Amino acid sequence: MKTLREISCGQTVKVAKLTGEGPVKRRIMDMGITKGVDIFVRKVAPLGDPVEVTVRGYELSIRKADAEMIIVE
Repeated sequence: MKTLREISCGQTVKVAKLTGEGPVKRRIMDMGITKGVDIFVRKVAPLGDPVEVTVRGYELSIRKADAEMIIVE
């Protein structure tokens, strides 16, 4: 299993699981990132933070720490 942080630019992955607790997990889910949804990785900043992704037609920037909580396949 990989985390969203390990995915390189231009790849589309499917969310397998969200790790993390309480408010952080809730915030990720509020962004539309839930199990089974496809995420397209648009851009990764030079130092890896943040990661720009497209989810459900929206463009989002996700911090490295949050991206590590998103298990993808």
